[in-house]
Amino acid sequence: MGEPKGDLVFAAKRLEDFIGAALVALGLPEGDARTCGVRMTEADLRGVDTHGAFRLPHYCRRIRAGGFNLKPAVRAVREKAVTALVDGDNGMGHVVMTFATELAIRKASEAGLAWVGVVNSNHAGPAAVYSTMPLAQDMIGIYMTVANANHMAPWGGVELILGTNPISFAIPAGEEPPIALDMATTVSSYGKIKLAAQKGESIPVGWMVDQKGQPITDPRRSDEGFLLPIGGYKGYGLNVVIGMLAGVLNGAAFGRDVVDFNKDLVTPNRGGHMIFAMRVDNFRPVDEFKREMDRVIREIRDSKRMEGADRIWLPGEMEYLKVQERRRHGVPVAVSTVDQLRRLADELGLPDRLD
Repeated sequence: MGEPKGDLVFAAKRLEDFIGAALVALGLPEGDARTCGVRMTEADLRGVDTHGAFRLPHYCRRIRAGGFNLKPAVRAVREKAVTALVDGDNGMGHVVMTFATELAIRKASEAGLAWVGVVNSNHAGPAAVYSTMPLAQDMIGIYMTVANANHMAPWGGVELILGTNPISFAIPAGEEPPIALDMATTVSSYGKIKLAAQKGESIPVGWMVDQKGQPITDPRRSDEGFLLPIGGYKGYGLNVVIGMLAGVLNGAAFGRDVVDFNKDLVTPNRGGHMIFAMRVDNFRPVDEFKREMDRVIREIRDSKRMEGADRIWLPGEMEYLKVQERRRHGVPVAVSTVDQLRRLADELGLPDRLD
């Protein structure tokens, strides 16, 4: 579980405060800036280094270009006992999704379960940040979203008409770490391609191909091709269904309507998400369920291993341990990212220059 060498390490609270201060300096209300700081730092704590502080410079460019509504009226525009449609009013995605997830948890507390769709949102960070929020209330969480840029073609096609479209499930356990599956429906997220390009690293064969189907290993050539789906045509099918449930169902952008937020800093994304929360005690007593979850988790972990395998991991277990480790010892941030953050601090006159 050792951290990458050559990165600079910062306390989680310091990163959280730095992100919040930068966003306040650009006009975001203090409460919303704090929410963004918390959610983005959660990404770094989980080891999703492409969705935390790494994203701040781009968010700031978009704010300066007028691409975000800094004081949105985030609200439910359609609502029933177990459903709601939230209009994010082009606000910061972390703010919009926090509102939607908290609404789903409140509804599920009263009605047993809730499905909340979101429209007019923006990039909100890793899926597991939201699917795991219901865990504290002994609930199961499911999150899906339409990615904010298209980097994948339909199976058998070459037009970039689909995104990475992530999905995440979170299931509580007892003494064991909760299960938290968080995956893009492409072999890699596009953020990993960007980070590799920034670091001057290559990417593995099987992540991207060009329009003739030949592998791309130089991330700087990513514009020449597209990401591949997980599991071939099965991953493509899952990707499309997620887009329809998180996008089409909510009236959000999907397919050719998706705005590439990496290149277009001004046009509203009309981003779509969905969050589902459900109480475990709809089906069985919570303590009984958690004991059974622990038993099943241990059964899987202790099952016979392949030769050379040191350990069998459960979904989300590595991230759970990484959060604990990084809270104790600090969050590693790539030197290239820190350089960008320091330039941002200079531009905004922030008191902390991450020295």
